[in-house]
Amino acid sequence: MSIEDSARQFKSAPYWWDDCAFSPLPMRPVAPRCDVAIVGGGYAGLSAAIELARAGRSVQLFDRLPIGQAASSRNGGMASGSIRPGRKQLIRRFGEARANGILMEGKAAREDLWRFLEEEKVECDFFLSGLFDGAINQHECDELSRYAELLQRFLGIEAHSVARPDVSQYVGTDFYAGGFVRMDIGGLHPAKLLSGILRIAQTTDAVIHENTAVLGTSAEVGGVRVATTRGEVFAKKVLVCTNAYTDGFDPWLRRRLVPVRSRIVATEPLGDDVMERLMPKRMMYGDTRQLSYYYRPSPDGSRILFGGRDGTTEGDPLAPTTHLRSELGRIFPELAGIGLTHSWFGQVAMNRDMIPRMFSLGDTVYATGFCGSGVVWARWLGKKAAFKLLGETEKARSAFDFDPAPKAVPFYRGRPWFIPIVYSLYEWRDRRAMFRRNGREARS
Repeated sequence: MSIEDSARQFKSAPYWWDDCAFSPLPMRPVAPRCDVAIVGGGYAGLSAAIELARAGRSVQLFDRLPIGQAASSRNGGMASGSIRPGRKQLIRRFGEARANGILMEGKAAREDLWRFLEEEKVECDFFLSGLFDGAINQHECDELSRYAELLQRFLGIEAHSVARPDVSQYVGTDFYAGGFVRMDIGGLHPAKLLSGILRIAQTTDAVIHENTAVLGTSAEVGGVRVATTRGEVFAKKVLVCTNAYTDGFDPWLRRRLVPVRSRIVATEPLGDDVMERLMPKRMMYGDTRQLSYYYRPSPDGSRILFGGRDGTTEGDPLAPTTHLRSELGRIFPELAGIGLTHSWFGQVAMNRDMIPRMFSLGDTVYATGFCGSGVVWARWLGKKAAFKLLGETEKARSAFDFDPAPKAVPFYRGRPWFIPIVYSLYEWRDRRAMFRRNGREARS
């Protein structure tokens, strides 16, 4: 089937929405005053609202979209808590103590999420599957082997390298030169996770205002004046958790976060024998390419969900879907030309630090910049920000909370005009990595 024919059939809404719909919330009056106003109703904002309301604070949460329409229900559901820079890069940028703290906090954040799901009885198809990360060439195999040793030695995480002859035990492809496995990462249904967090928030006294945009904020004596499309609010403190969906209400933050489209396609049902052959361990999957791809089985094990960076900045063109299907076929040749049932995108937020961040400016606290790993980090830093607002110093302590805030991106005011240039550079680096592998194999 051609992609054009498939395009006439696949849905542009997330696969997750097929069995997890969000009903409109009751419209409640906007109170003129509150202790904390939260901007953003995803994992971070709702998690913060729960902690603040349970501590007795009056909370109003504002989201310009209906709850459940943004990244928290559009992502791949891979609960990794990954950090893009390696440990050496983290040490160069932030020093050894903070670098080690960041890595240790990742383990704590993942374990906290598992505990939350169990204690709060959130049903979101979670399973601790483990992750296979594929390497493109021998140099990257060596890097992954060292990383596996670091995870074992430093964090006590079950991890090991995978030699090329053993790759097929984890994923049915000849594409990778090797890889590594870590067993502390799982998969879940992201929309059901958000639905569960929303359910818990609704049992508190937090007031949730969807379809209510924040237009701007201004500092005043004793707090912050928040202008919304439904009236003004005076809050003692403001917490901003808008991440990649930050708009002009906060120009200062907008210059520090770059929204990047991430797209996922869902294949048609593949059959048990095909899934057993291609994903025998039913793990989460990724690889070491600069333009990396991430993929996984659907929670019911019937199909593959395959994602990567979209590369576009506006509209909903067909080319990114064509590209993803081509890359899927590159890894799994028997799936070349496979039919698709869904193709959708969401926004992830990058910043110049390339790690999630928490920081403050006056009476406003920010929990943002999750760099494509918000399933773990958004909820975690939303909670940390809430503890910071509550003055609970020990609970609020985080390796991601430090000054200064991420630097502004030069020549950027909200339109990521440079994305195609960056992607072209990444694509060139990936071709070079493949060339090195092919050259080595030709000589062997």
